Amino acid sequence: MKRYWRFIVPAGLLVAVLVVLLINLSSSLVYFITPTELEAAPVVDDRQRLGGQVVAGTVVEVDDGVEFSVTDGRVEVAVHHVGAPQDLFAEGIGVVLEGTWDGAVFASDTMLIKHDEQYRTEDGQEYDPGAPESFDT
Repeated sequence: MKRYWRFIVPAGLLVAVLVVLLINLSSSLVYFITPTELEAAPVVDDRQRLGGQVVAGTVVEVDDGVEFSVTDGRVEVAVHHVGAPQDLFAEGIGVVLEGTWDGAVFASDTMLIKHDEQYRTEDGQEYDPGAPESFDT
């Protein structure tokens, strides 16, 4: 019986640590709904997150922010974002917006931008931070 306790106690501790990690990780995940899900089961006036891609040709700056449409490839949703958009905001980029849905327009006040890990110089060349720089003298 003593031999089993050598395995039961460490296994129990491992399970406890894994449970704590999973609980902490799940609370930091960002969940969002797509335009198709928003249109299919609209929850009017509740705060929620909407994710999709900014539709090209729909971005219009207004006095209090910016208006545009977001799509998941099937459905487009009109968005009115209050406040200045982030620097990386552009047509065709992925966004997650936080706000409310009134059945016709998603009113957003928080915007998260999806971006990749590639960096570019001002002239459009890809920048590699690990590559040695050459200096012409």
